[in-house]
Amino acid sequence: MNPSPLESLSQRLGYTFRQRELLTCALTHRSFGTDHNERLEFLGDSVLNMAVSDLLFDQYDESPEGDLTRIRAHLVRQDMLHRIALSLDLPAVLRLSEGEARGGGAQRPSILADALEAIIGAVYRDSGFESAEALVRRLFEPLISETATQAWGKDAKTQLQEWLQARRQSVPDYRIEATRGRAHDQTFVVLCTIAGSGVQARGEGRSRRAAEQEAARLVLEQLSAAPEQ
Repeated sequence: MNPSPLESLSQRLGYTFRQRELLTCALTHRSFGTDHNERLEFLGDSVLNMAVSDLLFDQYDESPEGDLTRIRAHLVRQDMLHRIALSLDLPAVLRLSEGEARGGGAQRPSILADALEAIIGAVYRDSGFESAEALVRRLFEPLISETATQAWGKDAKTQLQEWLQARRQSVPDYRIEATRGRAHDQTFVVLCTIAGSGVQARGEGRSRRAAEQEAARLVLEQLSAAPEQ
């Protein structure tokens, strides 16, 4: 007999829930019903930050606080959580309203990132911090070397600014296009535009700064890929 979708997810997570309803709740978007994952996501966010902090403390025992903070910020940002969620095939098991599903909600980075945090919170509620930390280590350890290299470099906004200044081009313009979610849990959408070039990109993040950084990174990718004039 083939395993159910939730059993398959448990296998990918490397964790079996004693309280299966916690996993079901973690996968439930607020559009689906009242028993949704926002409270578990709130909890999972804190557990994730603590577990990643502990992991980095072990991995980089001679690094200063500032470097550890930058690496952690890169690891727990939305696009990294989205990437991990896709590797776990979370879009296949999310519970969304029909309207949200038709609108592409199962692929939306913010929804997938929140669901991953909710799963971490669910593991914590199911069997404590040790199990949740073990899950975080399984999911994030393979990404640490790559992330550390990125984090120790200049941030995307600084890189973009320097790239444009070196070529005597206009400075980037950042504009908030939208905010989604409740006041305590908002997602910002920022449009970054380079005047006169036709280059622009949208970034999403849990803060305006995070969204600006993501937009700057996407613009920089476009500019770097284009042939120099």
